[in-house]
Amino acid sequence: MDLNSIYTQLIMEHSKSGHNKRPLENPDISERGHNPSCGDDITLEIKIQDNIIEEAAYTGVGCAISQASASIMIDLIKGKSVDEALDIVDTFLSMIKKEISDEEELEILEDSIVFQNISNMPARVKCAVLAWHTLKEAVKSS
Repeated sequence: MDLNSIYTQLIMEHSKSGHNKRPLENPDISERGHNPSCGDDITLEIKIQDNIIEEAAYTGVGCAISQASASIMIDLIKGKSVDEALDIVDTFLSMIKKEISDEEELEILEDSIVFQNISNMPARVKCAVLAWHTLKEAVKSS
């Protein structure tokens, strides 16, 4: 099995999995992210305690890439401090923009590295980054 097949499989698994797609009870932060050009529309909900992201989930609709990206991002940020989560977001966005390609720097992205070549499909970039920008906005506005 080649790497692209593994990446495609991981994206499909996350887009179909519901483990991060649900409303949270009494979230501390709720932020809507919307991509009007393709219809991706999510609401990211986060619980923070002592500056640690205790729980996160999302609801909404969108393509497999946007849904998988949101799910993978949530897996990454749970249990992290807000600052650590923002560092991960910045690294992810820099990877998408091809500003970072060093494998050691990208290790913190874990499974989200599957989106590394999404910039080769410009129409899909907004799908992949929607949840990440939404997280950044959510934390800034809290």
